[in-house]
Amino acid sequence: MNQLSLVIILLAALLIPLLMSRFKISALPTSVVEILVGIVLGPSLLNWINPHQTILTSLSSIGVIVLLFLSGIEIDFDLFRPKTKNPSQLEQKARQQVSKYTPVRLALYGYLTIIVLSFVLGYLTKVTGLFSDVWLASILFMTISLGIVLAALKERDALSTPFGQTILLISALGEIVPVFGLTIYASIFGTESKSLWLILILFAVAALLLLRFHNFFDYFDKINKSTTQIDVRLAFFIIALLSVVAVTVGSEAVLGAFVGGMVYKLLKPSEATREKLDSIGYGFFIPIFFIMSGVGLDLKKILADPKALLLIPLILLGYLIAKFGLYPVFRLRFNRQNALAGTALPMTTLTMVLAILSVANNLKVLTSQQSGAFLLAAIITCLIGPLAFNHFFNPQADIYHKLRVNIFGVNIVTIPVAQQLGKSWYDVNVYTDNQKNFQTFNSEANVHLLDSLDVQKLIENGYFDCNIIVFAYFDSDTNYRLAKAAKEYGVKRVIARFEDRNVHNQQEKELTALGVEVYSTFAVNVAMLRELIEVPSTFNMIKSNSVKLHEVTLQNSKFAGTRIKDLPFGTGITINRIFRGKKIIQPTGDTVLRLHDKIIFSTDTDQSPQIREEIAKSN
Repeated sequence: MNQLSLVIILLAALLIPLLMSRFKISALPTSVVEILVGIVLGPSLLNWINPHQTILTSLSSIGVIVLLFLSGIEIDFDLFRPKTKNPSQLEQKARQQVSKYTPVRLALYGYLTIIVLSFVLGYLTKVTGLFSDVWLASILFMTISLGIVLAALKERDALSTPFGQTILLISALGEIVPVFGLTIYASIFGTESKSLWLILILFAVAALLLLRFHNFFDYFDKINKSTTQIDVRLAFFIIALLSVVAVTVGSEAVLGAFVGGMVYKLLKPSEATREKLDSIGYGFFIPIFFIMSGVGLDLKKILADPKALLLIPLILLGYLIAKFGLYPVFRLRFNRQNALAGTALPMTTLTMVLAILSVANNLKVLTSQQSGAFLLAAIITCLIGPLAFNHFFNPQADIYHKLRVNIFGVNIVTIPVAQQLGKSWYDVNVYTDNQKNFQTFNSEANVHLLDSLDVQKLIENGYFDCNIIVFAYFDSDTNYRLAKAAKEYGVKRVIARFEDRNVHNQQEKELTALGVEVYSTFAVNVAMLRELIEVPSTFNMIKSNSVKLHEVTLQNSKFAGTRIKDLPFGTGITINRIFRGKKIIQPTGDTVLRLHDKIIFSTDTDQSPQIREEIAKSN
């Protein structure tokens, strides 16, 4: 029976994303649908799966541990690093414009409101006679389901943004703080209590692991083989060790797993390694955890109890009210719509509720009605939170921003480039000091007339304040002078035109050493002619007015491992060439994409911004 139940669960895990794609179900994260399917398969309806089967409960326990480990890996530690002591002028100016409300600051403010409201609600449950244990009720109200939050952010490609990191940090605190609270609670009221200071051993072991393996990925490529997968073995060793240590010192395994994820992130694994771990976690263990969470809920038993029916809406209201304080915190940086989305998603609470209820039942401080009501209300939050998040979330408003491109020099090349980029996700401005060129082309693109090309004036007037800057004058000396100044000012990407490369060879070498990207029309023509010979279809794309050629680096992990013919863009995209490291790949429909592939593709102009955004988003 164990084997058959496992097969049923794995079949459900396979079919759920396929059916969600088939019927275009996007309002709920996959994890929430898995919980609902678990309810259907369990005692609540079909009763095909027994929630107490050993192999399933073991795999479910591993699933939540792996989930918390992967959650720890997602923490962006750059948010905690001190700012550089000698920033460039552009970086100094950018710091003044960036909101003082960083994700870390917002997360601390936000979770503080949750703690305060949770204790108020815990006290109210005692005053009203609904629940006698203020401490335990408060811990339950302040929990957040980090796994569901993580899944929802990943599916909306918002994880790497300040908005996503703010929600992630709040949710991480919503797992960690209740774990510490539960540890303290169990040590005071439990029969097998342990000294609280023992939990420091967990962090000591984590520090030792970080110290011991800090150079691991520097020589990893030299020793790794497809039959050894050393990086994956290290990950599971860290998971197992820190989870065991956490349980041994009287805490929960999920705390050890989360700390282990942060340790592994600090070791700086490659994207390929993280992709493998995601495949193992989200491909096998984590779906079993979510499905089994639904299987373990016996709706028939809970709904048959009048006391539980009375408690469920009250406890659900408590879960939601505890997070209401997040709205004014999110409004400090984000607009009203995204503030509502940021408030809604952390309302989901499930993972730690299961652990807390298990401890409470062992201590016999909860009745079966109270335990069922807390659990069912938690399941309902997993529906309300993601639905509200997906309804309110507006990524274009203040989450993602267009790249600012400034082009210096007006000619028959830069104007069409500016026109085409302007239709995509770029904010393009063209500058010239030539009055005649300005009068000729200012109606064709966003062209501005400059009084002079004096570097200091250009900086003072903000003409170098951009993400990408291009110097396309015919005069290489002018391009050299301006490109060098822009790089010293702090512009991340500087592109300079150099036509007479023999005469200006030393200048070109100097700029290249500074990180400036140098090009010439001759080199571009040679490359294009070679492309025309090797890929004849490129000629049709070049002369077409509706189809444009684009370059983008694959950062979106959900497309890694996907065959070109299986991409969700349909016939609207043609991939012409893939650059993988130093290797050039002529793609076919069966070519499998990998992270960091540089993709040259063509598509209809109207579709290119969305496709580029999807492919390039880091998640």
